[in-house]
Amino acid sequence: MVNRTPHDPAAVHNNYSFQVDLRGIVDLLSHHLYSSPRVYLRELLQNAVDAVTARNRLDPLAPTAIRLTVGETTLRISDPGIGLTETDVHRFLATIGRSSKRDDIEGARREFLGQFGIGLLACFTVTESIRVVSRSATDPTAPPVEWLASADGTYSVRALDPADYAEPGTSVWLTARGGAREWFQPRRVTDLAREFGSLLPYEVTVESDAGATTVTEGVPVWRRVFASADQRRAALLEYGRRTLGFAPLDVIELEAGAAGVGGVAYVLSQPGNPSDSSAHRVYLKGMLLGDAVRGVLPEWAFFVRGVIDTDTLRPTASREGLYEDERLAVVREVLGDRIRDWLTEIAAEQPQRLAAFLAVHALGVKAMARHSADLLRIMLPHLHFETTDGRVPLTEFTRNHRTVRVTATVEEFRQVAATAAAQGIGVVNGGYAYDRELVAQLPRLLPGVEVVDLDAGAITAALDPVDPGEELALAPVLALARTVLDPLACDVIVRAFHPVTVPALYLDGRAARNERARAQTAEDADELWAEILGALAVTTPRAQLVLNHHSPIVRRLSRIGDPAFLRTAVESLYGQALLMTHRPLSAADTALLNRAFGEFLGWATQRAADRGEETE
Repeated sequence: MVNRTPHDPAAVHNNYSFQVDLRGIVDLLSHHLYSSPRVYLRELLQNAVDAVTARNRLDPLAPTAIRLTVGETTLRISDPGIGLTETDVHRFLATIGRSSKRDDIEGARREFLGQFGIGLLACFTVTESIRVVSRSATDPTAPPVEWLASADGTYSVRALDPADYAEPGTSVWLTARGGAREWFQPRRVTDLAREFGSLLPYEVTVESDAGATTVTEGVPVWRRVFASADQRRAALLEYGRRTLGFAPLDVIELEAGAAGVGGVAYVLSQPGNPSDSSAHRVYLKGMLLGDAVRGVLPEWAFFVRGVIDTDTLRPTASREGLYEDERLAVVREVLGDRIRDWLTEIAAEQPQRLAAFLAVHALGVKAMARHSADLLRIMLPHLHFETTDGRVPLTEFTRNHRTVRVTATVEEFRQVAATAAAQGIGVVNGGYAYDRELVAQLPRLLPGVEVVDLDAGAITAALDPVDPGEELALAPVLALARTVLDPLACDVIVRAFHPVTVPALYLDGRAARNERARAQTAEDADELWAEILGALAVTTPRAQLVLNHHSPIVRRLSRIGDPAFLRTAVESLYGQALLMTHRPLSAADTALLNRAFGEFLGWATQRAADRGEETE
């Protein structure tokens, strides 16, 4: 006899089927797949709509109205749809994961809402049993069939008297289990049916002791015909206010029939957060998937909230989001083009409308323009940037400055703005989000324009040199100033520049700032890190304190005979120049300012006291 190992291909294997704990599946659905028990009503509506759609394909004249009947703790939903035979019941209702639309999956994605065959199980989140009575429209000889299912995983099937159910269709009965009665209240059922099904193509009515309410609205507002463009715009804005809960600043139509998408995007009336991708209200063939679905519009479109209906995109298993695939990527690109087209149109034809939009969302447009040279070319005359000529469009700025110098930070711009403007040097503040990237594209859009990074040496070179004789008169001042500021890695020079109200200008390049940051970090670090950072030290240009010879304050420095008081005056000029850069001060800089202020205050106090003695 030959012994065979378990891995021997010739060994005999016994095959077994997985055992499914339905209560465990229900718990998984209610706590992990679906966001809330409320979705049970959406799944019931989805099945009813799919059944009506299937019958309508066979008989376009068949009835389509769906009716929900609500009692104190019961709910019945009836549809005149395709119905089921007993074979269908065993195949579809009693087999988890099988969908009646799987036979033609591509057709199902376009014609039906359901694809996963697990929707009916969502009802077990609110009930202990489900009763289904159905009669098939495709097999008139088949009797009506009743299916009773329990949350413990058991079910029964029996045939019914055809005389009691003469018309094709399906009815589902639910009874609320303990703790779930709130989901069966007539008002709650009506609200849920309206939220999920307001855009469904078939009439849906909720009936209770209080009467009947139709929750469907018919043709979506963006597909209706209006007498004028103004009426259409007003209707769209009112729909957005009612549906999204805020008053939109503007509206953008997103109709893209070729992509199987329609709807509108509403422009936020408050600035959006560029770092937060926007969430949108998305419908699948009229059934609400969710009111916070992400990814359907480009990330840069954070300034809009969309209400979108699609018949081509694929939902996730929970039908509360969209599956990220190539089709969604194409739709996202198409809808992004619609938003760009809208901006292009109002920029060319409705400047007041554009101005209102940019007053709130200029940042969003700049973010978008980084990825579209055509859009940037169109929007360039309307986007304002902070420059040495004020807040102006770059098209206007470049008429006066063919060489555009751009800073890396806001602090760097503030450091030189006043002096650069007085000297006729064109500088753009590149420290704000997206501005530096957009300025870098100017040479491609505006021939003859050159863009360079701001260099402290370029500012210094533009300042007027001082007459050698006058500079010689300031030699003692310069010598003392260099001694005072040398520990702070700052050189001192004298130049003549405007405005005269600026007695001193603090200039440092990026290399000098990086070295200063390294030195400060090394000073505060432990011995090991201080040694590592010390090894990174490099010889770089030092910062400069440029004294303005046009300033009366600087010219009077040579009259100070007291070296201690002259030192205090130099420290004060250095501190004032630092404050003009609007950058955070180091501990050493703060101590210097406090010392200079204290000494000036002491000097002034003593001078006042001396004058008082002379008066006596």
